[in-house]
Amino acid sequence: MGEDGIIARHGGYRSLKSFQIAQLIYDLTVLFCNRYVEKRSRTHDQMVQAARSGVQNIAEGSQASGTSKKTEMKLTSVARASLEELKLDYQDYLRQRGLPEWPPEHPALLSFKERRSKTLNDVKDWFRSLSVSVRASPCPSVPLANAALSLLNLACYLLDRQLEAQAAAFEKEGGFTENLYRVRVRRRAQNR
Repeated sequence: MGEDGIIARHGGYRSLKSFQIAQLIYDLTVLFCNRYVEKRSRTHDQMVQAARSGVQNIAEGSQASGTSKKTEMKLTSVARASLEELKLDYQDYLRQRGLPEWPPEHPALLSFKERRSKTLNDVKDWFRSLSVSVRASPCPSVPLANAALSLLNLACYLLDRQLEAQAAAFEKEGGFTENLYRVRVRRRAQNR
């Protein structure tokens, strides 16, 4: 909380793993869409905007948390929903083209997970490390779509946990109104 106990600590979203993964998903989605989705299509715009929404709502929720835990939870939930929408877009991309969605134990996907990519360059390095047959067959978009799906699964999991923690903290500590009431009561007691 702030010095007077009214405004809770807030911000710090850049240190959240959910934000970091969502930002990587956004960068990867921009790359993927520019390469493999018609630029003037609604799908291109929707995928990029869903990825952006994931990132921006995590940041906005974190900033709002100082005065509104309700807003924080709402925006975290919007981020989660946006990334779920994006996950469906990637799955649709693969399904509609008859391309494979890799199972979690796929060797290339396991190698991707082991790398714990933090930046788009890390993802590109992983892609270049794949054998030519995996990169090109049946289509070069397959590894990148599956890498995005893997990151989306992780981000959605992290956001689910984040929402649970936010709800538990709100239940235990309350929000801005409760903090304001506690400060008023304490000050009245001190002034007597």
